[in-house]
Amino acid sequence: MSQSRLGEDFSSTLSMTTHPAPPASGVRKIPVRTAHGTFEVWTRRSGASPSIKLLLLHGGPGCTHEYFEVFDSFLPQAGVELYFYDQLGSHHSSQPDHADLWEIERFVDEVEQVRQALALDGSNFFLLGHSWGGILAIEYALRHQQYLKGLVISNMVWSVPEYNRYAEENFLRQLPAGVLAELQAIEAAEDYDNPRYMELLIPHHYEHHVLRRPYSQWPDSVLRAFEHLNPKVYIPMQGPSELGARGKLAQWDRRADLSRIQVPTLTIGAAHDTMDPQQMAAMAKALPLGSHLHCPNGSHMAMVDDQEVYIQGLIDFLRRVDAQTIREDP
Repeated sequence: MSQSRLGEDFSSTLSMTTHPAPPASGVRKIPVRTAHGTFEVWTRRSGASPSIKLLLLHGGPGCTHEYFEVFDSFLPQAGVELYFYDQLGSHHSSQPDHADLWEIERFVDEVEQVRQALALDGSNFFLLGHSWGGILAIEYALRHQQYLKGLVISNMVWSVPEYNRYAEENFLRQLPAGVLAELQAIEAAEDYDNPRYMELLIPHHYEHHVLRRPYSQWPDSVLRAFEHLNPKVYIPMQGPSELGARGKLAQWDRRADLSRIQVPTLTIGAAHDTMDPQQMAAMAKALPLGSHLHCPNGSHMAMVDDQEVYIQGLIDFLRRVDAQTIREDP
């Protein structure tokens, strides 16, 4: 497994790709009220800080917090209090079988209930959303930004139709003709459980645009997150295809609304991402207090395959916003 060096602000004894098992301490299950009753979502705190508390929104939908475990090795040591969190329907949380729960507005309400339970507020609350979590983070900010100190939109663009267009132009057309034809035949037959589907996607797509590393060298935390993905959440919202969004999220578009988000916001993009890196840079310009971090060697999981750039840039943003807030306090 390839290794890369950490910057001077990191401990030289920490590995960039292998990490100790997460501690059992700090785990808390939070009750979440829904139209179908009260369920529980899983959270875990790591580190302690009075002024930088970062809640993580994983992708999917229906994936897990597990691929964020890399943060355990770096952010708490940098003075960040982390909150890992499995959204309702995800592996470590309750998994109710009610299809109408898988709606953006209900997830936003869930995040707000989690915020209240964790006593996060505008003096300390940072929210990071990755992929689908980026959609959720944007939606939360548009409704509840008064509680936010800072926002991070990681590896997600401002429009799913634009994401689909980018995928069509930059990924599908670049696949070998025989591979594309076979994938399209599997999708046309809706034979998504066919093992051949992933046999084609992993070497031709995942290893180039999801995590730029041979699949045999993917970290255990990432493999667990994929293994634990709940299709009962993922398919209604994302759709069954891995070549574009076809579910409830297919028409999601907030290009006209980012200017309403008035809190300091970092967008994170990567050169080899499934999302258009130019759009992620443009998002930062559309945000009143936006800034952008580009990961030149990264893909959709840039926190793993361009780790030093991603994590150092994230820490710099959190510290910068915190320092600015301190200076502005009377």
